[in-house]
Amino acid sequence: MSTKVIIVGSQGRMGQALLRCLPNHAGLELAGAVDQGDDLNAVIRQGDVVIDFSAHAVTGPLTARCAQLGKAIVIGTTGHDAAELAEIRQHAATIPVVLASNYSTGVNTLFWLTRKCAEILGPDFDLEVVEMHHRLKKDAPSGTAKSLAEILAQVRGLQLDTAARHGREGIVGERTKAEIGVHSIRGGDVVGDHTVIFANVGERVELTHKASSRETFANGALRAAGWVVKQKPGLYDMQDVLGLK
Repeated sequence: MSTKVIIVGSQGRMGQALLRCLPNHAGLELAGAVDQGDDLNAVIRQGDVVIDFSAHAVTGPLTARCAQLGKAIVIGTTGHDAAELAEIRQHAATIPVVLASNYSTGVNTLFWLTRKCAEILGPDFDLEVVEMHHRLKKDAPSGTAKSLAEILAQVRGLQLDTAARHGREGIVGERTKAEIGVHSIRGGDVVGDHTVIFANVGERVELTHKASSRETFANGALRAAGWVVKQKPGLYDMQDVLGLK
């Protein structure tokens, strides 16, 4: 029996990629495609799982509606503030939710490698994260860059809110060990490039992932949709889907 999928944000770049890739996933079937101005209530009861690539302000009410109807949800939208994330976590007590900043298998491998490198290289290495995306991206830094910086902060025992340095300008003084540089570049049609830099005196390690197609993210989100409908209520991420935890 097929898992019926509803795509929210279907007219966006990721929504279109999801629609292209879905026929290649055995066991998944399109139940509805919704975008701004469409009536979600007309189709949501027909689905088993919702995939959200819309806007951060939409995710909370959408997750609430899924919780009311007992529908699982995969959230790929980024840019949520603390209150919006708290609302998502609240509804995850009722339904299974996958919330990830990036659904690429390669990027999630980068997350794993970043943690391992930070643990192995230790506190003598300076930490910097650099990301580049297309000119139309609205939020900065990217959700993936935030996740990478959060991993680095966890390993170092730092609070990211105080450790992050979003670019540098003027006489900022010498770099300290208690900071993590996070830098955003925007231009052209770049799908998504992320580099984590570990820099010490005499040597430097760089981990880089470059996405050339949105289909890698779409395929990961669809994989997550097939996985999450079999899970108990809770908040999951792509590391759970891939079995990397």
